[in-house]
Amino acid sequence: MENGDFMLINISDLSYRIGDRTLLDHINLIIEEKDKVALVGLNGAGKSTLLKLIVSRNEKSITYGKDLSISYLPQNSSFDDELTIFKQAKLLAPKSKDYEISSTLNKFKLTNHEDKIKILSGGQKKRLALSIALLNECDLLILDEPTNHLDTTMIEYLEKYLIKRNKALLMITHDRYFLERITNKIVEIDRGHLYEYNANYSAFIEMKAKREQDALNQEYKRKQFLKKELEWVRAGVQARTTKRKSRLQQFEKLSQIEDIQNVESVKMINTSSRLGKKTITLENVSKVYDGTPLFHPFSYQFKRFDRIGILGENGSGKTTLMNMIAQLDQDYEGTISIGETIRFGYFKQGVEDMDPSMRIIDYIKETSDFLETSEGTLTASAMCERFLFDKSMQFTRIERLSGGEKRRLYLLKVLMGAPNVLLLDEPTNDLDIDTLNILEDYLESFKGIIITVSHDRYFLDKIVDGLLVFKDHYVTYVNGGYSSQIDITSTKEKKESKKEAYRETKKQNQKRRLTWAEKKELESIDDVILDLENDIKKIDEEMQTTTEFEKLDELSNLRQEKEQELEEKNERYLELLEIEEG
Repeated sequence: MENGDFMLINISDLSYRIGDRTLLDHINLIIEEKDKVALVGLNGAGKSTLLKLIVSRNEKSITYGKDLSISYLPQNSSFDDELTIFKQAKLLAPKSKDYEISSTLNKFKLTNHEDKIKILSGGQKKRLALSIALLNECDLLILDEPTNHLDTTMIEYLEKYLIKRNKALLMITHDRYFLERITNKIVEIDRGHLYEYNANYSAFIEMKAKREQDALNQEYKRKQFLKKELEWVRAGVQARTTKRKSRLQQFEKLSQIEDIQNVESVKMINTSSRLGKKTITLENVSKVYDGTPLFHPFSYQFKRFDRIGILGENGSGKTTLMNMIAQLDQDYEGTISIGETIRFGYFKQGVEDMDPSMRIIDYIKETSDFLETSEGTLTASAMCERFLFDKSMQFTRIERLSGGEKRRLYLLKVLMGAPNVLLLDEPTNDLDIDTLNILEDYLESFKGIIITVSHDRYFLDKIVDGLLVFKDHYVTYVNGGYSSQIDITSTKEKKESKKEAYRETKKQNQKRRLTWAEKKELESIDDVILDLENDIKKIDEEMQTTTEFEKLDELSNLRQEKEQELEEKNERYLELLEIEEG
């Protein structure tokens, strides 16, 4: 414990079982007042269970600091359906002032405070629960997957809030930028055991790899020792002397240590079917909802092996567009053309309606008994094993699975259809980080088109090569991943600061005369501006007559360059004119 840091939570020799499965095996953990801790581990490892045990205050193995206050965001919250959003927040955060409640709700896009809980979507309820958790002043803030159902604007706000908040934090999150920027301690649950790392995400990856390698080295040394000692025992040496007795006891002790089990991970393989030349074309597609445009007409042609992310605020129409592409929503303006060889695999938010009494293997066989892969034909059972549902688990009923395990099972079912176009709506929700990394590796080698809605900034940067950005009811294509879109936004902000700088230098310019070179520049700049305006006009005319989407894309980029140059020349013209007029 660092000097001046007070202990908030002390977990000592805690064990927890569900049926015949040990989730937590004699674990120990101390959380101090300035710790920002992230719990990581495979789905079903016991992360959410540990949070619930801490919050319950019923475990004898957990002691708490004096007068410790905790605010908790669970994965699922229960509310009174008949209350309004504001009244529910006031009831569960009674010490908060009205303006604080209103401000926090608005930050998470819950602006209709008089709406009743019963009309809210699952995502809105999650955002309400998060708002309440943040409103309650506490010593320890506990968050279970706080970024689920948030758009990137909300996530960035939450990230800044948690960085600035100078009190203890314990959270489960799959958001790797969160892990990198917020946490100072990562705690991994691995097969019942706890491993602590005083690190953020990137340092954790290195330290974990070293720990696992050290463990393998120790295992190798143990087996080599046992091999030699076994020869000694088989030689029939009797343990008569004290030295020989001690050696035999040491052999028996080491023999009883369980072998290190290899860490199982999801094994992804290429399951896609052949993709023809004709893909998916959107022409002047728009959507109106309740008489109001959700988004205005736009066009885009998906190229073979495109990786496109869809980015925008909640409610802007991202999932609607996915449903339109999948032909699940045909109430729109414009045309969506689908190639004959297109085979969709749609991995939707949450999990589809699963029969809780159905067994894992039967659920997968609903799609197919066999799958043709790059490694040959695999049975449904073999595919289950690759997704960490071994043969003994395949007859488990779905109701016994954790939320993350259900998501993994649902992903397997989608891939069993051998799609060549993957529609992924928030694919990272409720998947553990190990599965996420393997999914990303799979997507990078996927022989088809990927279209994904995601709030996961790390995922977008790693996977996509283009974005369809929804903003103010318009859809714009941006080349690159999430960070590219941020760069463009910051460039616009820089332009504004440039204009401000120009206004600041205006006074200085009034006090001097034009140089000879500046006079020549002023004389010629009119012609340059006129040429640029003509160039833009010609590009516009060509865009009106061109039907090839690649050519349209090229012309659009060229127009953007010309507009940028024209803006700079106009600014320069005004600056020179200001000096000349004194």
